[in-house]
Amino acid sequence: MNVENTKAQMRKGVLELCILSILSRGDAYTTDLINKLKEAQMIVVEGTLYPLLNRQKNAGLLSYRWEESPQGPPRKYYSLTPKGENYLSELELGWEKLIDKVNSIRNRA
Repeated sequence: MNVENTKAQMRKGVLELCILSILSRGDAYTTDLINKLKEAQMIVVEGTLYPLLNRQKNAGLLSYRWEESPQGPPRKYYSLTPKGENYLSELELGWEKLIDKVNSIRNRA
């Protein structure tokens, strides 16, 4: 088995939570999201991010607006909708429970 592949799958599994968490702090465009994920070593490429953002938008979790850019074409800024905020709260609770369960298993003698 390849440990790097397994670690990549774990990162991919929490990517939705990470994106919603970033957007809970304020609107962002795709490059902002990618940079923040890279800073946290949650390496992601645009080809992974765009389909996820579209699924979240289609589910009513995100909205977007176009904003003129001082450099280049207009930028699409994403923001959480009220439904997205509720969804994020549920994901955060689920995440905490999952961490507790995994740690419980890992710490058993």
